[in-house]
Formats: sequence, C-alpha cells, structure tokens
Amino acid sequence: MIDAHQHFWRISRGDYSWMDDSVAQIRRDILPTDLAPLTEAAGVTGTVLVQAAPTVEETLFMLSLAEDSTLVRGVVGWIDLEGDVQAQLDRIAHPALRGIRPMLQDIEETDWILREDVVAGLRKVAAAGLRLDALIVPRHFGVIDALAHRVPELPIVVDHCAKPVFDGDDPGLAWRDGMAALAAHPQVFCKLSGLANEYGPGWSAAALRPVFDHVLACFGPDRIMWGSDWPVLELAGDYAGWAACAQEMAAGLPEAARKAIFGGTAARFYDI
Repeated sequence: MIDAHQHFWRISRGDYSWMDDSVAQIRRDILPTDLAPLTEAAGVTGTVLVQAAPTVEETLFMLSLAEDSTLVRGVVGWIDLEGDVQAQLDRIAHPALRGIRPMLQDIEETDWILREDVVAGLRKVAAAGLRLDALIVPRHFGVIDALAHRVPELPIVVDHCAKPVFDGDDPGLAWRDGMAALAAHPQVFCKLSGLANEYGPGWSAAALRPVFDHVLACFGPDRIMWGSDWPVLELAGDYAGWAACAQEMAAGLPEAARKAIFGGTAARFYDI
C-alpha cells in the first residue's frame, strides 16, 4: 500500500508562507518519525513526499529526508519554471526525485502554465523523466487540458481530484465535465486525496461517493492513486479515518482494481 501524497516540514526553514493562523493545528515540525506509526497502523509501506513551499531549498530538504527514510519512496519537488529550468534540475538531481509541482492554485493568472517559457520548461521536465503534479482547482480544467495537448510526453497527475466544490454532496456538472475532459488524455492520472478537507465537517464514504464514482468511471483504477494529504488532513480528520473511508468506497471493486488504487497505480506512475 502506497500513500501517493503526503508532506513534511520544518518550520524554522522559513519558506512556508501559507502557514497562517488558519492552519495553527498543523503549524509545527512534522517529520518522518511523526508519520511512521500512522502508516504502520494503516498498512502503508511507502509514500510520495510532495512539496509544500515554492523553493528549490525545500526540495533539497525533502530529498535529504528521503535519504534517511525507508518510508519515502519518491519526492515531488518545486522549481521556478520561468527561470533556468535545466540548471535547477541539475541542482536537484537525485534518485528519489520523481516530479515537480508548481503551486497553481496560488497563482492568480489561471493560464500561467501555458506561457511559452513555462511550457518550454515543462518540456525539459518531461525530458528529464519527471512528472507534473497539478495542484489545481476547477478554474484550471481548460488550461490543463490544453497543456496535455501541447506536451503529451509529460505525465500529469491531478492532485485532490481538482478540489471539487460541493453543493450538498454533489460536486457539480462543471467539475464532472472538466474531469472527464482531462481523463480523455491517457497520460493524465488522478489522486484520490484531499477530499475530506474539501467537503468539510460531515465527510464520509457516502458523502464522497459521487466524486469517487465519477473519477473511477472517467479514469479507471489504473489511473487513480490514493493519497492521504497528511498532515493537512488533520484539519478535517485523521489518517486512519481517511484510509478507512477510501477503502470503504472501493470495497465493491475487484481485488486488482483495489490493488491499483492503493498502490499499483502510484508505483507505476512514479516508477517506485
């Protein structure tokens, strides 16, 4: 079982600008020793560590953690896609590096990722054998669709099911259509993660099933991977509860499909 999306941080490093009072509950040092008992209890044997700060320095910090942790099987870092991409890739070259993630949800310009220099940088990312984690919200559906057309050699995974906005338990037609359009690209995958935080109080397998059923219908189990989004998850729930919720939603699937969602897809996508 692989957790395809989790974070670590050391606050004194000083580049987590998003950590204001609204996330005081998780504004503390969080390192591999904090996660280990949770993954062990859940049966998770490996994780993908994902960036939480828009700096190369944080990427180097994560890679150093991966060197000392048997749990971390891959790292998704950050580079400035408008800068000297090759020089940055050379700086962070490491056996554990699996991809990069620009923090698109925090960039005001929705189509920023389609700028010529950014697309050129992403082509270099793909040429380096790396992947793109797409931290997007529904306003980005069109641009990621366009990016997938323009750089088909770049594997993309949509984080947190593109953060659907729930109206009651329904994520809405625009979200459904947007996810279906992205799923039409065979190189685009989806992370079953972050949904507890997006739904808010009262989340459950029943409440989140419309999202699960739709991404399953669009992507199939071989392009869906489960992730905890821990410790951000702690703002809405706990590790064991989210793992159990996801397994409940997938309980009726064949064993091969469950194995894909909870490990096989992540292993293949990130070459773990």
